[in-house]
Amino acid sequence: MDFEKTRSLYSGRHYPVPQGARPSMRSFARILLGTCLAVSPTLTAVAAELMSAAHATIHAAEAAHHVNTLADDAFEGREGGTRGGRAAGSYVVEQLQKLGFEPAGDGGSFFQSFGGMRNILALLRGGDPELSRQLIVVGAHYDHVGYGNAANSYGPFGYVHNGADDNASGVAGLLEVAAALEHLPRRPKRSILIAFWDGEEKGLLGSYHFLRVKPAALAGTQTVFSINLDMIGRLRDRRLEVYGSRTSPALRAAVVQANNDPAVRAGLELAFDWDIADDSDHYPFIAAGIPTVMFHTGLHDQYHRPSDDVHLVNIDGIEPVARLTLGFVTMLADEPAPRPFRQQCRAESNATKRALEAPAPEPVAANRGRWGIGSRPDSCEPAAPVVVRVSPGSPAANGGLLPGDRLIAIDGAAAANQEELLARLKAAGNTVSVDVDRRGSYLRLTLTAPTTRP
Repeated sequence: MDFEKTRSLYSGRHYPVPQGARPSMRSFARILLGTCLAVSPTLTAVAAELMSAAHATIHAAEAAHHVNTLADDAFEGREGGTRGGRAAGSYVVEQLQKLGFEPAGDGGSFFQSFGGMRNILALLRGGDPELSRQLIVVGAHYDHVGYGNAANSYGPFGYVHNGADDNASGVAGLLEVAAALEHLPRRPKRSILIAFWDGEEKGLLGSYHFLRVKPAALAGTQTVFSINLDMIGRLRDRRLEVYGSRTSPALRAAVVQANNDPAVRAGLELAFDWDIADDSDHYPFIAAGIPTVMFHTGLHDQYHRPSDDVHLVNIDGIEPVARLTLGFVTMLADEPAPRPFRQQCRAESNATKRALEAPAPEPVAANRGRWGIGSRPDSCEPAAPVVVRVSPGSPAANGGLLPGDRLIAIDGAAAANQEELLARLKAAGNTVSVDVDRRGSYLRLTLTAPTTRP
């Protein structure tokens, strides 16, 4: 993660900042899936099992191997343009060569060169003749800061900064996603580009270069979405930070859906951050008007220090983040239409979020309503208004509804907007089920209104 921009963003805020492929198995799975769908739609459960099996190929042990290798002293901190950075790039390419991806760099190689540095690009071409021209980019930067200096490190300087979390963890997670993509029972409709960015720590150079100069291998494609994995190695209490969810309408709902998919088995607590800063490789895509999300497990005291080392990485935590990434990208790749970019995201921040979620005052008893719920619409997520009031002693309070929950369905039926949801609540009987999104998890609550005596 880019040091200077992140330091200015986080200083004084919440975070303390101190001074081998198996093609025969894949072919069998794809043939079996096609047979199942051709024979009977009732056999789609078999297809779901095959999809779940692809997710099961993501292993913490494999991620550990990648983190240990990339964060070894032999790579000298992986600074872009140095021998350590080049050696790290060669290691990543060796892993990709074991898979079935097409090289998408310069001259038939995986490398896209610029300024003495090299992006690494690998293409999984989509299965739909038309939608395959649309590209979903899933990226992670593989460079770090070498031996550190006053411009890129909190010190001490002159020691190898291994960058185990920043960003060997993201590279490891992305390599696991790439391997799992090769085990899918069928190819997603859109093409997926696996991208390992160089020069991120020098100012997001690799991702900016990619957006300016499209390799010949990607001629005729259009990038329609981007996912960035940066510092996913310190998962704590299963809490994952999600940036960029405001860059397209209903994007939060899509991430939450993937998080709750039984095939994905991520089950993370999602913390949606509305700030947009030029501190990682998600930013150039947002600046280019491309919907983008970044997954991140948070800063820590070892950030840009020699002490960001392997023994502090939550290896097991990389696995659910990679599963979520796989589930999310395959969902996006099969959607009927690409998601539009939402310009309003550039004018929003966490201050905007706090204003939306601010508690509403308790009304007089006569205006409290039968259920004791107050909600506020969200222009970016119209089908998921946020709960801003739960009246004490009300059916909502007794049923376990909390401020900050997102209302998503009444008696199992979703609605297009807050008005429809409230109308269904009003028309419900004395007992109603309310589905909510609570920090990225689906919950079904039962609310019971008191019976009125004649």
